[in-house]
Amino acid sequence: MASSIFLLISAFFLFITLPSFALNVSHDGRAITIDGERRILLSGSIHYPRSTPGMWPSLIKKAKEGGLNTIETYVFWNAHEAQRRQYDFSGNLDLVRFLKTVQDEGLYAVLRIGPYVCAEWNYGGFPVWLHNIPGIKFRTKNDVFMNEMSNFTTVIVDMMKHENLFASQGGPIIISQIENEYGNVIGSYGNDGKEYVQWCANLAQSYQTGVPWVMCQQSDAPSPMINTCNGWYCDQFTPNNPNSPKMWTENWTGWYKGWGLQDPHRTVEDLAYAVARFFQYGGTFQNYYMYHGGTNFGRTSGGPYITTSYDYDAPLDEYGNLNQPKWGHLKQLHLLLRSMEKVLTHGSVRSIEYGNMTTATIYSYEGKSSCFFGNGNAENDATINFENTMYTVPAWSVSILPDCFTEVYNTAKVNSQTSVMVKKGNAADDFEEPYVLKWQWRDEGFEHSNKNGLVEDSLMTVEQLLEQKAVTNDTSDYLWYITSFNVKNNDPILGKDTTLQVNTAGHIIHAFVNGRHVGSQYAQNGKYNFTFERKIKLNIGRNEIALLSVTVGLPNYGGNFDLVQTGISGPVNVVGRERLDDLTQKLGDEKYIIQEVTKELAFNKWTYKIGLRGERQQLHDPVHSHRWRWFGDNLPTSKMFVWYKTTFKAPTGSDPVVVDLMGLGKGHAWVNGHSIGRYWLSYLASEDGCSSTCDYRGTYSNSKCMTNCGKPSQRWYHVPRDFLNADDNNNTLVVFEEFGGNPWNVKFQTVTVGSACANAYEGNTLELSCQGGNVVSQIRFASFGSPNGACGSFGAGQCESPSALSTIQKACIGKERCSIDVSESYLGPTGCKETNRLAVEIIC
Repeated sequence: MASSIFLLISAFFLFITLPSFALNVSHDGRAITIDGERRILLSGSIHYPRSTPGMWPSLIKKAKEGGLNTIETYVFWNAHEAQRRQYDFSGNLDLVRFLKTVQDEGLYAVLRIGPYVCAEWNYGGFPVWLHNIPGIKFRTKNDVFMNEMSNFTTVIVDMMKHENLFASQGGPIIISQIENEYGNVIGSYGNDGKEYVQWCANLAQSYQTGVPWVMCQQSDAPSPMINTCNGWYCDQFTPNNPNSPKMWTENWTGWYKGWGLQDPHRTVEDLAYAVARFFQYGGTFQNYYMYHGGTNFGRTSGGPYITTSYDYDAPLDEYGNLNQPKWGHLKQLHLLLRSMEKVLTHGSVRSIEYGNMTTATIYSYEGKSSCFFGNGNAENDATINFENTMYTVPAWSVSILPDCFTEVYNTAKVNSQTSVMVKKGNAADDFEEPYVLKWQWRDEGFEHSNKNGLVEDSLMTVEQLLEQKAVTNDTSDYLWYITSFNVKNNDPILGKDTTLQVNTAGHIIHAFVNGRHVGSQYAQNGKYNFTFERKIKLNIGRNEIALLSVTVGLPNYGGNFDLVQTGISGPVNVVGRERLDDLTQKLGDEKYIIQEVTKELAFNKWTYKIGLRGERQQLHDPVHSHRWRWFGDNLPTSKMFVWYKTTFKAPTGSDPVVVDLMGLGKGHAWVNGHSIGRYWLSYLASEDGCSSTCDYRGTYSNSKCMTNCGKPSQRWYHVPRDFLNADDNNNTLVVFEEFGGNPWNVKFQTVTVGSACANAYEGNTLELSCQGGNVVSQIRFASFGSPNGACGSFGAGQCESPSALSTIQKACIGKERCSIDVSESYLGPTGCKETNRLAVEIIC
């Protein structure tokens, strides 16, 4: 029964397309209404700058196939207006093209203009030049800020109108958002913050877009703004206006990764439980954040210390593959909820409390009823009597009965395959032996003054330490601070143990004294302000100190986050210490006097130089890099500040491409001039906190289910096929190695399904699939009856069908995908007394 229902639902919903004529979008206290019809809206976040135009059609199609009817995206101000009044909507910033791709697939769109986005995006999406406008205060009643915010928001709204992209014009955009999670930080801004919220609402309404506007996490959102919920669970959320529907703009499908941290995961059982409870308790709009996380190309990751990967453990992984079983289990839920749209949005609602956190919720409309049985107990299953029929609801789960009689779906019973992804070598190399890339190199060197005391191409010299982003406008991660001072023959600091002390909010510092590297240090454990201290040797006469300050993503969240300092904040001191041993006897053996001499340098003349030489020479770009001499011999390894370059063949096929940067330390990488982001393999995650198993039951947090302990936070880096040239050996990889590493182990690979397994319940249809043209080559295990074990270690139980294996082999071998009716009529009788299950493992 469940199997046939799902097949009918899938056939109906996956071929729906939206009309291109104008739609009337409004809302009441129950739901968003489109042309007078209340809708169940299932949305997923896909951020266009975190993917590429070549990926968009596939991502959006997979979202639709996964049962979604809406796509959500932020709009990224600093990406589009990196320089004031100069706009960029090209390449993966082509917002119009992205939204038209959504429309072409027959889906609605939610446009979260913000323009503050958070999103673990650099500076929360604000352009850094904004910070440097005199008199500005972010996100509050401030004329300078509000003028800039209004200008950019108007640019976006006018562009959408010009392209007829609002639903009122026949486009896909049915909802827009102004501001973002401001209610979480409004206390930092006092009464001016409250007035700012009203101003935002007035601005949004002034555009007359013909679609509703939302404000997420804004409990005092002015009417007609709809306040919405963000979080792991939103079933208990109530909007502040009885005329507003219950909307969940961010259901966090996982969590982001940070350098030096483990990989967080959220189980699909818990995620589905959260979704089902939300709709059980009256929700009608739900958006996954993220549905596809993607990649922080360039220097777009925020934090600080957000990784280049923004995989987020989303239903579609970073590369666009189906993250199974998450994608498949949620697809079944989506299609079922959409089939119940009429009764959920119009029906009367009543509840039956069974105690011990177990509730039945019944929706009734026009003689039809649909039921949710929810068990919020994290430990105990619940058995309930509903209308003289007994039902068992597993702990921390929701059962859905669209006819209030037959259980069609339970959030804890996963009937989708689990895919085991593998990295495969570059088949284009076509060598019997493992292919080794041929490298060239070029030294970056470090900055210093010439014999006249001048620094070539410096920006300015001033008698103070300046905040880094105020100097760079965030055009580079790197800023040189260079100063000098004289030491005379009779200087009291001579003959003492001399130390350089630098207070920095860097997040990384590299220090050079008189042309010699004396040390490097980076912030750890979330403490981005630290003191760098190293012993140094001084010369009689002129001494030069060159400090390279490095940022690794600017803050993106919190009250007044824009004011967080970066760079060398000071003081900067040279300290000479001497132990006066002749007093030791008088003071006792355990006591002595230290004499200190300090040279304070914070108000010296400091010369500032932005970026690296290689950045200015555009060594990352094949068009420009050939203008400079590269060396093929004596390749240096474990040496800081080196540029490496190699060529490679584009991997064949259609599977996603990654580059394994194992062996490198920290730096930045480019393919054919396209940045694939920062890398940092030398920063290992803690050895603690990971587990090979994860209990889905109980409230989730991002520290609950972690993997990858003791390993680099990110080893593989996505190379979209848009970035590659099809010509053999006509692709260039350039890396800037900041810390020192070894490029010889770097290799290109593809990502695909290596194997898949499932443990499906009787009464369902199990879909098994490889990808990218790969086919099922072997059924490693199959047992229908009472199998035991887990994926990779299944075993037969006490009863099973003798014909299940041969039936599955016939249905699947040699095919990219196959469907298995999990029933005795298809797989053969088992003789089991309990409900049968099918355990199967395939090799692709």
